[in-house]
Amino acid sequence: MKFILLSQNPRLYSTNRMLEAAQALGHEIELVDFRRCCASLEPENPRVLLGDHALTGIDAVIGRIGASSSMYGAAIVRQFEMQDILCVNGSQAIARSRDKLRALQILTRKGLGLPRTAAAAHPDDVDRLLKAVGEPPYVIKLVEGTQGLGVIKVDTFLAARSVVEAFHGLSANILVQEFIAEAAGSDLRCFVVGDKVIAAMRRQGAPGEFRSNLHRGGHASSAELSPVERKTAIAAAKAMGLRVAGVDMLQSKRGPLIMEVNSSPGLEGIETATGIDVAGEIIRYIEKHAPKGHRGDRSTAH
Repeated sequence: MKFILLSQNPRLYSTNRMLEAAQALGHEIELVDFRRCCASLEPENPRVLLGDHALTGIDAVIGRIGASSSMYGAAIVRQFEMQDILCVNGSQAIARSRDKLRALQILTRKGLGLPRTAAAAHPDDVDRLLKAVGEPPYVIKLVEGTQGLGVIKVDTFLAARSVVEAFHGLSANILVQEFIAEAAGSDLRCFVVGDKVIAAMRRQGAPGEFRSNLHRGGHASSAELSPVERKTAIAAAKAMGLRVAGVDMLQSKRGPLIMEVNSSPGLEGIETATGIDVAGEIIRYIEKHAPKGHRGDRSTAH
């Protein structure tokens, strides 16, 4: 089979693991910087151009779309979808997962557990926003933040009001959530492929750090999930329409609470912590689900 791997950074661990896994299983795979692609919007002949040639003869597309380029990355994925090529994560699912507020709204509608969360845009609504979440401490998040950046814990109502007002003054979009003290600075990252959790790790924040992100100095270890945690992770990925997802959740007194569903979860932490060939599992999933005999040749019809 022939795959396209969309990534803007060839030096990333995750990018190289996907290339290695595909090649180890006997497939042809081409690394493409989606920022260098051109979408040719011809009726009945949509194409993705790279330089002077169209990308054709493709069985599946694997999108590793960074948060900084979500909109254009999703557009290129959509262009492949228009050719009826399997995209492991579709353009709509990528867009949903990148919009934290929209993602939480979707998860709420599906009845999945979340920390109490509220959002408001007008400066006059700050007090109502905080009261909707409950008593402090609060966690205030930039909607566009990634890897723990733009996430602040505040311990008092007055301090939270000041932080929210400052963000509003910068025209930043934010969410306010309750702080889950019993999580003790740790969370679970569940790696979902298709309808299975293929690997899970516990991320523990550095001493004194409430954020568990590995990029913020946390460490990871393999984790065993309870049946309800496993079911919740699979349901969250399905709600977002993602075939491959990293589902982050907190363990709380009222059960698992979903923090985020990531459409381009990193592989280094989960593979190192668990010893599982996650990249290989993704490729094997594509082998089973890519349409047999279809190679996206519609783009060469004219």
